[in-house]
Amino acid sequence: MPKGVPNKRYTPEFKKLVVETMMKEKMSYRETARQFEISNHHRVQDWERIYLTEGPEGFAIERRGRGSKSRPPKQLPKGVEEDLLAEVQRLRAENEYLKNLQALVLEDERRQHKKRW
Repeated sequence: MPKGVPNKRYTPEFKKLVVETMMKEKMSYRETARQFEISNHHRVQDWERIYLTEGPEGFAIERRGRGSKSRPPKQLPKGVEEDLLAEVQRLRAENEYLKNLQALVLEDERRQHKKRW
């Protein structure tokens, strides 16, 4: 298999064409890489993953280099965030109630024990 150009950059349109052709003609990653003269079939596999998860628009995102460590956390939808906060509050209240109940039970047991002696 002929080697491709190292560090070659492919346009988003080319990537879309490759993936759609592969899917339409039911070709393997290796066959597709060979037909389009792509050096590594794993690159085609990565493009398919991006296409299926993000759509063709995902090809326009620059993915070279290491990811940023200072990236802000992903935001949850407002409704989901509110539901989670309400659940946390409910669980904290339940936990506090059970702690108080346990303290009352222990105190009652101590009193019963003292009465016996």
